[in-house]
Amino acid sequence: MQQDGLIQELQNGNERAFERIYQLYSESTYGIIFAIVKDEKVAEEILQDVYMKIWNNASSYDSDKGRFFTWILNIARNASIDKLRSKDFKNKRQNLQPDNFVDILETRTNYAAATDAIGIKKFLNAIEPVCKKLIDLLFFQGFTQKETAEELKMPLGTVKTKNRACIKSLRELVLE
Repeated sequence: MQQDGLIQELQNGNERAFERIYQLYSESTYGIIFAIVKDEKVAEEILQDVYMKIWNNASSYDSDKGRFFTWILNIARNASIDKLRSKDFKNKRQNLQPDNFVDILETRTNYAAATDAIGIKKFLNAIEPVCKKLIDLLFFQGFTQKETAEELKMPLGTVKTKNRACIKSLRELVLE
């Protein structure tokens, strides 16, 4: 079944179409979720929530606004960031054992595995270093624009402007 037909069937409530979409996209979706939350159990929970949102909100997908896979990844990214910012998640993280801190420090700045998991590593290698850092902080680590500005010691307006420019250049690379 072609992707457009599959999406239409999903929007009509076809469970088989939903199963096929899950088969096609769940691995990549899990990759982006895990890259953000860095916890297998939490990533699995979020993945389930994401696919429930996809099922419940399939009618809101509009192909004129973007690709289906991008729509799925935006749902996954937003759900992951929401989880990171939740009070419950933050409270659980406060009780980490000291021996976990080294791993957190090492993986917090390493997005190579995350980018490779969703197939965009080659595109990220082609953009400016400041863009790599911005995208890492904003999209893979879930920083807000304000937190990113503080981390990079940049004015907030500069972060916003630079982010738009970086996303535009990344989009141009992907669409080439």
